[in-house]
Formats: sequence, C-alpha cells, structure tokens
Amino acid sequence: MPLDRFPGSPTMSRRRRRALEMLADAGQRGLTDPLVLERFTPELLELVRDGLATSKRDTMTKRGRRVEVDRVRITDTGRMGIV
Repeated sequence: MPLDRFPGSPTMSRRRRRALEMLADAGQRGLTDPLVLERFTPELLELVRDGLATSKRDTMTKRGRRVEVDRVRITDTGRMGIV
C-alpha cells in the first residue's frame, strides 16, 4: 500500500480519515445510511480497495419492508490507523 494510502500517514486526506472515523463510530453494524455512503463514495471505495474497510450487500427491514442495503464496516487494519 502506498504511504499516502496508510491511515496514519500525514498525507492521508481529511475526507478519507473522516470516512474511517465514521466507520469506526458505526461499530459492528457498520454504515448503511445511503446519504452518508453517497457523500463519501470515492473515499469508501478507496478504503475497501486498500483493505481498510469491507462492503457487503445485506437485507434489513425498514418501515415493515425488506430492503437491500450496502453495509460498510471498518477492518482491524483501518481501526489501527486512526488510533
């Protein structure tokens, strides 16, 4: 992984670090909010590509209806980078 991609790197973008922090705050359940995921799409894709986050298609119930969502979670490597 290039130095600027590592979470603790001084050259890591603020948005990328913020995306990691949001994933850490989301805990075990991860993020599913489409508005948040849309706002940080490029950063989240980079985090998944670099192994700092995972993405999984999931089904949840919302207002009595089952809907498909993308659930994004931080990995242990990603968590180490923001400590």
